[in-house]
Amino acid sequence: MTIRRILVVDDDPDVGIMLKQYLTREGYAVEIAHDTATALIKVGQQRVDLIFLDVMLGKESGFDVCQRLRADNDVPIIFLSALSADHHRLTGYQVGGDDYIAKPFNPGLLLARVRAVFRRTQRASSLSYRRDTSTYLFDRWCFRGDREELVDQDGVETMLSKRETALLKAFLANPQIPLTREEISSVLTGEDEPQAKLDAQQSRAIDVLVGRLRQKVERNAKAPKLIKTVRGTGYQLCTAVQRDG
Repeated sequence: MTIRRILVVDDDPDVGIMLKQYLTREGYAVEIAHDTATALIKVGQQRVDLIFLDVMLGKESGFDVCQRLRADNDVPIIFLSALSADHHRLTGYQVGGDDYIAKPFNPGLLLARVRAVFRRTQRASSLSYRRDTSTYLFDRWCFRGDREELVDQDGVETMLSKRETALLKAFLANPQIPLTREEISSVLTGEDEPQAKLDAQQSRAIDVLVGRLRQKVERNAKAPKLIKTVRGTGYQLCTAVQRDG
């Protein structure tokens, strides 16, 4: 299970703020870039699952940016533009866009288009997550996805159970993003979408599992620095994560 990250690339601050507020309420992690340079840096440094790309971006058009991204990245791109003529839409698709939405837009329709794009890529993303063999570096740890091994900076392995491994992989795939207990439960059950609200016993089981993982990765499990409790939400991995592969 991975919280989907959306990057909004638009030089209009109001559009960026509005989209961030709306999509965040719908459960997405949203970042904003007001120019091409910032957008390219963000795409190069972190996982991005979908990009909203304004067509009119000052000196460089969104069409040009899309072509640059498509050279080595297949992240879904939805164009946003006040230009609604058919030839503009056609250009958007020709340069590699997945959808094209004219401004002003209906938020509900925009959300439906987002979900449609994710449905087209959901199975591939799900399989990719479950077969993830990447190596993750965080704090003093190295998690080897191909072997599902956790070793410290001295190469000493710490044994993890299957549930602890699944939980750690969810945190590593979503650094700096709070995960609800329902989202964590979906990881453990193999579901692609979070289940309904957990009962007290299920919530307690998640808390116990997090506690066990803390005992293994934290320097002081009673004062955790890596996996922190987010009041009213769940838990968050609060450290930088470097992914290799």
